[in-house]
Amino acid sequence: MGDDALSQILKALRLRGSVYFHTNLSAPWGIKVPSHGNVARFHMAIRGSCWLRVDDVEQPIRLAPGDIAVIPHGAAHVLSDRREGNATALDEVLYQTGYAGSGELVFGGEGDEEACKLLCGHFEFDDSLRHPLLGSLPSYMHLADTRTVNGYWLEAVMRFVSSEIVEDKPGADAIVDRLTEIVFIQVLRSYVDNAGDSAGCLAGILDPKLGRSLSQIHRDPSRPWTVETMAQEAGMSRTVFAERFTGLMGMTPLNYVTSWRMHLARRDIVDTQNPLIEIAEQVGYSSEASFNRAFKRQFNVTPGEMRRSAHRPLQQVTSGAAG
Repeated sequence: MGDDALSQILKALRLRGSVYFHTNLSAPWGIKVPSHGNVARFHMAIRGSCWLRVDDVEQPIRLAPGDIAVIPHGAAHVLSDRREGNATALDEVLYQTGYAGSGELVFGGEGDEEACKLLCGHFEFDDSLRHPLLGSLPSYMHLADTRTVNGYWLEAVMRFVSSEIVEDKPGADAIVDRLTEIVFIQVLRSYVDNAGDSAGCLAGILDPKLGRSLSQIHRDPSRPWTVETMAQEAGMSRTVFAERFTGLMGMTPLNYVTSWRMHLARRDIVDTQNPLIEIAEQVGYSSEASFNRAFKRQFNVTPGEMRRSAHRPLQQVTSGAAG
């Protein structure tokens, strides 16, 4: 458990889910949500229906009860009761309603239609790990009618999240955040089920054979990996493995190994005070000089420069306080 390639990548990306409001929206209504980098916004339809219009996506998406939409790249979008029409900027909605961050966000007119109840939030990632998974995701992912997915469990999760928010018991925030992360993983799985190999990097990560090789790379980055040893882990011939890996992951197997090593090294350089040579050895480099060259090719700075840059603000604050 927790040792598959997708779990390892999401752990490295430091996936964090957060729900920021649940809504009670009465027709007519429309809300324009601004763009926000480095997050994947999501909307879960609990009751009623609405339309979602994502910037640069030609067709609007109808969200019915039980649907989930994820906007992986934080693009601006509009939620409304009608397919087309005006929308109020989110900041203005929050101002008009006096919403203070808890309870229902109540907005709209006095229409007779059933109010639309949504759970809205986002997933955050550590943007320092530029894993190809994030870049390969589409403009939006729409999981329709979760009541038909895996024996209704996902709909049950959504309703449990909703009740936790409403009841606001101790620990509710932690429960809600963890459950929404589970929902994100299920959306990724369902997207690959529908898209197949066209899902690109994500399809490669979830591919049983490639995933097995990726998991071993993640688990043991210091191993002297070759295309041959990676293919052996996948149970494939060298040629077939290299072609399928490159086709789905968007880079060669050896480039992926280097990229993964460099990002692990960057994390330890920024987060720890471990000696640079120790970090280099942990990701497969016996020579600090060769590690420095590989690191600079990836990030355009040396490991030492990266560490000084990461810790400079703390040092400045400390010296200022001492003075």
